[in-house]
Amino acid sequence: LLHPVPCVALPATVQSAIAFTSLARGNVPAAICSAAASSLLGIFLTPLLVMLLLGAGGDTGSGLDAVLKITLQLLVPFVAGQVARRWIGAWVKRNARWLKVVDQGSILLVVYTAFSEAVVTGLWHTVSPQHLAGLFVVCAILLAVVLFGTRLLGKALGFDLEDRITILFAGSKKSLATGVPMAQVLFVGSGIGAMILPLMLFHQIQLMVCAVLAQRYASREQGVEASAVS
Repeated sequence: LLHPVPCVALPATVQSAIAFTSLARGNVPAAICSAAASSLLGIFLTPLLVMLLLGAGGDTGSGLDAVLKITLQLLVPFVAGQVARRWIGAWVKRNARWLKVVDQGSILLVVYTAFSEAVVTGLWHTVSPQHLAGLFVVCAILLAVVLFGTRLLGKALGFDLEDRITILFAGSKKSLATGVPMAQVLFVGSGIGAMILPLMLFHQIQLMVCAVLAQRYASREQGVEASAVS
């Protein structure tokens, strides 16, 4: 059940992709569009890709059924929020500080609930330290391959540095916030904790690695600008 491959099929994170791109002085508008498009397309493509990679769809019955369930959980609330923006937009802006706590707290509760259920059902009795270490290594290698591939792709297509930075960070991010609800739909009765453990490891590794990369890009850009001014 400890399968890191479905991580590749997940949509990108919006907030961290934009944050790292901004820190690295990349093309932020392109990062916003890319991450948003990935999140929306992932609702339809992720279930199909997961079933293609693993050859199974859990207990959801069919790919269409999984897409419908994920749409109801993720897309419908998003559309409802956009429709209601004309009436509640000003109120949301005035209360953005505490609404941010609610937003992040809800994500934390989703992850905490799923992982707590896994602990109660005996996840750590079935996952040995050796398996956990091996999974960490596999996730790190998978992230390295994705980062290297997106970097080569940006160069091969002739993008400038700012756009290559956007491709690197937006293309390598995998969302934990949407990944957990998707896993709960796709792997009903299949040990949800074991399925999201690779995603949780991959998510933490990508945050640490991309933070270092973003700082290096930002430092290099500062040095280039300083030399250009002098």
